[in-house]
Amino acid sequence: MKLLHIDASAKFHQWSNSRALGRYFIEQLKAQGVDVDIDYLDVTEDVQPHISAEFAHATYTPEAERTDEMKKTLAPSDAMCERILAADALVCAMPMYNWTIPSTFKTFIDTITRTNVTYDLLPNGTTEGRLGDKKVLFITTRGADLREGSPFANMDAMTPVLKASFAFIGVDKPLFVDAQPLQFTDVESREAALVRAHQDLDNVAAQWAEIFAQVRENQFA
Repeated sequence: MKLLHIDASAKFHQWSNSRALGRYFIEQLKAQGVDVDIDYLDVTEDVQPHISAEFAHATYTPEAERTDEMKKTLAPSDAMCERILAADALVCAMPMYNWTIPSTFKTFIDTITRTNVTYDLLPNGTTEGRLGDKKVLFITTRGADLREGSPFANMDAMTPVLKASFAFIGVDKPLFVDAQPLQFTDVESREAALVRAHQDLDNVAAQWAEIFAQVRENQFA
């Protein structure tokens, strides 16, 4: 199983709950007997550039008509798209910053959203994503409690943007494990949030282990 593991927390590794939960999930996958080949990406260190006029021009120019300069502009995006397309599954761990995703993960999304690479523009004007065969898990950490019934429930701009962005490139059923609340609450509530998150990650690991065992069995049948 080729797994692209992405971290997006600005905190140092030892202080980051999202990083710790991502590591925990991969440990549980391995404990379930999944042979995991990890491609690791830290978008706070390997920061993708913001969209530029040159990038936009190059990406919408037919491949056969691109200049050497255009190809150079698109090279980092091409390489990142190759990593995405080569993976069987993506595990994206990130904190919520000001109600939504970290800016470094937004530039990552911009980098991998490419016409005729990760999605196709069809003659009738609709689009079709190419990542429909990928398993995707978002592990998010939130300072406040944004679950249904919470006063902050309507402030969750993170989940919609992740769902919409990845649906566009073909991932229509991503999984979410949200650890919340982890800051604006008491110690007992923080501990309970992490317990819930670990339990949810255990369940996803078991599900994925079963799915990939079946895939492996079919490959060698």
